[in-house]
Amino acid sequence: MKALSQRRRHPFAGVALLLLGLLITGGLYAAATTINEAQASNNEDAYSSADVDEGERLFVANCATCHGINAEGTDAGPSLVGVGAASVDFQVGTGRMPMQMQGPQAQQKPKQFNDEQTMQLAAYVASLGAGPAVPEDQYLDVDEGDPARGGELFRINCAMCHNAAAAGGALTEGKFAPSLHGVDERHIYEAMTTGPQNMPVFNDANIPPEDKRDIVSFLKTYEAQGSPGGFSLGSLGPVSEGLFIWTGGIAVIIGSMVWLTSRSS
Repeated sequence: MKALSQRRRHPFAGVALLLLGLLITGGLYAAATTINEAQASNNEDAYSSADVDEGERLFVANCATCHGINAEGTDAGPSLVGVGAASVDFQVGTGRMPMQMQGPQAQQKPKQFNDEQTMQLAAYVASLGAGPAVPEDQYLDVDEGDPARGGELFRINCAMCHNAAAAGGALTEGKFAPSLHGVDERHIYEAMTTGPQNMPVFNDANIPPEDKRDIVSFLKTYEAQGSPGGFSLGSLGPVSEGLFIWTGGIAVIIGSMVWLTSRSS
């Protein structure tokens, strides 16, 4: 017993316990992440071999210039191995890919591929390595979501970039967080799971699928409400409101002064 007590008081005992704690914590996190990725990864059986083959042909003809002939990446574009079908469905489905020009981030534009071609491209990229899958319909049903809880989650995780009214906002070096109004439910969900552009990845360990559905439900509920208070002024809050009041107030004062001086003369 005395020997054990002396070992506990060894000067390196605290360091050893700290390292042991870090190893256990890291191991548990790695296991949870692996399980989560396995649950979210694409199942090769979800796509036919014909879809994969056609997707490969479309990829070679339209994407290989930047991403490499085997999607291994080049100086002009990142590797797509392991990004998953959800990333392709988001980027191609919103028209961000193929990019129109190089810049701080890909711009949304009319999509270049139809839904079937987008699915085939996603099938090919999914065959290269496990990654986030296109969300199931049950997680896109906003009627099943809780918009009140979704609003809380949105304000905690998203509002600092996308604005509390989801109207978007400026970031650094010419980058920006886009408006979320009018965005398809599937693309909102996929953006959370894949982290496009400057957005962080919110995997199922960070925000479970049900919570993602609540966020989508909140955004669609907020969008349907419109602007009941009148002119939204860009939904930028006190900045645009203060500017409007200041500008309007100055105009009223100048107008009043002009009117009074004209009356006196």
